[in-house]
Order: sequence, then C-alpha cells, then structure tokens
Amino acid sequence: MAVEITDGRIKDGLVTLTSEQQDETERACEPYLSLSQMPLLDRENHLDWLQGGLDELPDYMVMLDASRPWIMYWTLNAMALLGGDISIYRDRLISSLRSCQHPDGGFGGGDGQLAHLAPTYAAINALAIVGGEEAYEIVDRKAMYSWLMSLKQEDGSFLMLYGGENDSRAMYCALSIASLLNLTTPELTRGCAEWLSRCQTYEGGLAGVPGAEAHGGYAFCVLASLCLLGPPSEVLPKYLNFSNLVRWLSARQYSPEGGLSGRTNKLVDGCYSWWVGGCWALVEAAIPASKLQRPLWDRGELQKYILACCQHKNGGLRDKPEKWPDHYHSCYVLSGLSAAQYKYTYRGVGIGMDLGNAFAWAAEGTRKEDGIEVRKEDKVKMVHPVFVVPWGCAEQMRKWALANPIQ
Repeated sequence: MAVEITDGRIKDGLVTLTSEQQDETERACEPYLSLSQMPLLDRENHLDWLQGGLDELPDYMVMLDASRPWIMYWTLNAMALLGGDISIYRDRLISSLRSCQHPDGGFGGGDGQLAHLAPTYAAINALAIVGGEEAYEIVDRKAMYSWLMSLKQEDGSFLMLYGGENDSRAMYCALSIASLLNLTTPELTRGCAEWLSRCQTYEGGLAGVPGAEAHGGYAFCVLASLCLLGPPSEVLPKYLNFSNLVRWLSARQYSPEGGLSGRTNKLVDGCYSWWVGGCWALVEAAIPASKLQRPLWDRGELQKYILACCQHKNGGLRDKPEKWPDHYHSCYVLSGLSAAQYKYTYRGVGIGMDLGNAFAWAAEGTRKEDGIEVRKEDKVKMVHPVFVVPWGCAEQMRKWALANPIQ
C-alpha cells in the first residue's frame, strides 16, 4: 500500500468512514479558505441574529426548555465579545433567573426544575456578564454552598445533580461557581486535584472521567479546574504529564482547514476554537517565559478558519460550512477568536491576587511575531481564560462577594 505525506498528514490510501468525512470537510472548506481576501467579521449582522435568542424561540426549539440559563449565557457572552450593549437585558435576565433558582440552592434549566450544575454555571456567568449588585444579590449563596457540598463525592469529584453523573465538567462548574461567589473552602476542594489527575489518558489528553476517551471540552474543564485550585505553573506539571498533554493538544489543529478538533480522528468544529484554543492560555501560563521561544499553536490559522468558514451569511456563527449557526457555537467560536487575538500571562503576584489565585491574570493583544495579524474590524473583546466571560466581569462579581460575606 502506497503511503503519501500531504500537509503533514499520512495518506495511506485506506478508505474509511472517517477518511471520507475528512475529505468531504476539506472540500466544503476549500472554497472559503481559498478566497483572495478573507471576509471581515460581520459584527452587526451577528449582533442582529444573536438578539433573536433573547426573544421568544420557535416551537421546534422546545427541547431547549431545560437550557434557558445556557441560552442567556451563550447569547450575552457572544454579544458582549462583539461589543454589543447588553445592559438593556439586565432586568429581564435577573427576573428570568430568579425564577430558575431552586429553594435548596443552585439553578435549574427553567422555572421549577431541579437544580443542576450545568445551568447553575451558566446562570452565574450570565449574572456576571450583566453585572451590578442587583444581579449578584439574587443568588442565595448560603443555600448554594450547601447544595455544592451535597454534590461532593468521597473520591473528590462532583455530581451534576442529585443522582446524576460525575465528571470533570461537573468539577469545573462547581469550582468556577464557588470561586466567583467566594464559596471556596478546603472541604469543597478536598481531593479535587487528585481526581482530575486520573482523567489524563494514554494519549496525553484529558477525559470526562478516569478511563474515558480524551476530549477537547473535558480537557478545558480539567485544566481550568486545576487553575482554579492553584497557579498553572505549579498545579499543571504536578498533576499531569505535561509534555504528553502539549503533544495531544497540538494534534488537534488540522491542516489544511486550520481549525481545531475535539478528539483524535474527528472533524474540525468551530466550538473547539474555545474548548481547545482556550486550553493554550492555561498551558502557556505553566511554561517559564525563557522556555517559551515560539508559539505552541497557530493563532493565525484559527482566526482564518473562523472568519472564512464559521460565519453564516445571515448572521451567527457555526461549526463549519454547510452547517446552520446556533447560539452555542456563536459563543464559543467568538471566545476562541478572542483566545487567538490575545496573549494571557499568569502574574501570581500583584495584579488580581487580592481577589484570589484564579484572578491573577493579565492579557494583551497579540502581535505579528505571535503568528497572527488582527484587522481592527475583526477585533473582539478579551475573554477571561478560566471563567469564559468578558474581561473584568468575573473580577467585579468576586469583589462584590468578598465585600459581602455570607451572614
């Protein structure tokens, strides 16, 4: 069997469903990537489209009834990163989320639904984005802490809800919520890092649970959770095989598309612009500046994939060409674009440390030597590398929580 290496990949002539899907994806992307001039970020069109997510949704989206806080978060985060005015939605958001809060702590996906860590994370992030004391104070933090502790397991993990699954996604949601609301305690974090370390696979990637397949979404959850527990340069090398992790993350950027995939032998997908692209800020923060001689990933190629392939002509952002836009992809594609356009540094001293370990980050715009050129029309706002909200929103919520201890 003849073996050919094209674009850094081995082509052995063996036809499988995976190879057919990859070839089909490359053919779909090629007309967009070969344009002589890359499209500009269609900011106003996307903002107009996103606003529809905050109005009454069509009947065919009834399955999202248990995801109301998510729709609010995805939409507001995307709009804020585009520079839209989200203050006009503050009162509506507060009213909607107040009715989703469970009396025993946490938020459900809709009115009267069981509390669940996923919509609770989305609700807290949405409140952080709109900001202000009126938004922060609707959260029953005393009940929230009791509820979080009721989900804590002996092995250090967290359940998503009573009787539900435990995975690294639940860990990240719990630790992020606790950090923003000043609820982190030794009891809450006991055994967390040790459990997370067991999620690394033989490939070097990170899984949802020990023994499962490495996945980009769970990789971010594991890395962000560890960075909520301590400085990246300390916790990542301590609990993970760092070199194997870097190798696995590097393999997630495909040529010729330039976008990112979530798993081995899977297709490029716009949402991994954040789930994998967002991992790099955390990873690079764990490497001494003297050893970080060149970029570990191609920011320019990711930006090109997003602008060329992920923008829908009618507004909104998508997985890849021939797909429809949605609010989930719009949020995480734009967050990934932000991750490509900014460089993050973990200071560890000075800036942000008065708020706690997870807030000691600084950011600056990328330069040509970072492998990316950003036109002013394509610039988006900075996103926080751990909390995935616009820069400054997490800090403001944390400041309020510190100034208003639970009685």
